[in-house]
Amino acid sequence: MNVAIRVDASGQIGTGHFMRCLTLADALHTRAIAIRFISRHLPQYLQKILTEKGYECTLLEGLPTDSFAEDLAHSHWLETTQSADAEAVVQVLSDKTWEWMIVDHYALDSRWESALRQTVRRILVIDDIADRPHDCDVLLDQNFYSDMEARYAGKVPAYCKLLLGPRYALLRDEFRQLRQQLKPRTVPVKRILLFFGGVDTENYTAKALSALDGNRLGSIHVDVVIGLQNPFRAQIEALCAAREFTSHVQTSRMGELMAAADLAIGAGGSATWERCCLGLPTIAIATAENQIMQVRDAACEGLLYAPDTDEDVTGSIHRHLFALIENTNLLRLLSRNAFCAVDGKGVLRVIREMRCSGIEIRISTLDDSENLFKWRNHNMIRAVSRNSHKIEWRDHQKWFAAVLSSSERALLIGTLHEVAVGVVRFDIQDSVADVSIYVVPDIHLSGIGYELLQSAEEWLKKFRPEIDVIKAVVLGGNERSHHLFSGAGYKAESTSYLKRIHAHG
Repeated sequence: MNVAIRVDASGQIGTGHFMRCLTLADALHTRAIAIRFISRHLPQYLQKILTEKGYECTLLEGLPTDSFAEDLAHSHWLETTQSADAEAVVQVLSDKTWEWMIVDHYALDSRWESALRQTVRRILVIDDIADRPHDCDVLLDQNFYSDMEARYAGKVPAYCKLLLGPRYALLRDEFRQLRQQLKPRTVPVKRILLFFGGVDTENYTAKALSALDGNRLGSIHVDVVIGLQNPFRAQIEALCAAREFTSHVQTSRMGELMAAADLAIGAGGSATWERCCLGLPTIAIATAENQIMQVRDAACEGLLYAPDTDEDVTGSIHRHLFALIENTNLLRLLSRNAFCAVDGKGVLRVIREMRCSGIEIRISTLDDSENLFKWRNHNMIRAVSRNSHKIEWRDHQKWFAAVLSSSERALLIGTLHEVAVGVVRFDIQDSVADVSIYVVPDIHLSGIGYELLQSAEEWLKKFRPEIDVIKAVVLGGNERSHHLFSGAGYKAESTSYLKRIHAHG
């Protein structure tokens, strides 16, 4: 399967769009999906990241013009017409079949997307300003807004699937893993993290540094993070040295720094949801117009602390920082609210909606017998099986032969990169299929159980169209399976789950 990504990152655009697309690309790539980035503006260091990861990257050249109509608020960011850009992208994609186009660009709308329909099967738009129409199959807006459900009314087709809110935040897997080691903050502030994005052209970093009174901070440690492209790097490093703060330039340890901090000071944007995922209370400042509503609405929901700056960023941070440090109850509330709002699994949910698991389903053969015997007798699988006893080889051989010869049973193997990752069995009676599923022991890929089940359902729809209902019987203490089936759209009936896969009308 091939997926194309159209995104830029330079100047006013910043790197936020690129990084969230890269996060999605990384998750797709682990599922055997081929990725190609298409950009017109991409700094060398970001190109290098793509090269090191093994992704294709095509840079669109030429076509700059001053004659296009600026009918979108950000049209000038494209530096050409939408039709010219679309024509160039279609040409770039002419060599393969493309399942998805992911587009994250404020200067592109339904006209560009419609032009790509001839080349890609489906389109996913990533947006957060809701100021233009889209022709897409899925729209993702990972930010929290008080009017989330209404923002895209009339701006997308009726069939478009809307993925709205931080439940779908595109966070790197390191945040999900770090979160498992954390709880909402309950201790006094001993460490502060300051980060206003990689570029920070307005130098909010220096303004915030000026607000940090070393005498009042006492023994509180301060980490300051900037990017390689920050135009004020020398000034910031000098300020940090003078205050004995620790400066980090283009660090790969952002997740660790957030996890270690007790309070953050920073911009809105994607970093908001990284901090929330780790339960890090934050003084947030909107550093761009598109962040104003995001920061305001998130503050109203109690996910962060957003003081009115009134142009005096330094004075505002100074006043509110020390008041907040002394208000431990408010810090705990902010941490708990943030921690509950973002679980770090957003990218997995997006992939599920795209149906890009990369898992191939095949019918088991005699060659699978030994592996199935070994997997079924693994302690982890036996613990969640209806029959937890160890199976003898002779009994297994008899059972396996019966399964392979039965038209009322389908024993399926799910593979990823040609490696077996799970087993699904359907026992069929009339229009009902009883499902049994397990992931191969020692396969550790987040979300793989859900994606295995989803892929098996697609197989069932294709090869056994007479099936209307899938039934799953789950042991009472098997919380993982209960969560799996409820999250996959199954309706609980005591310890059973049902899902209707054919509508009647």
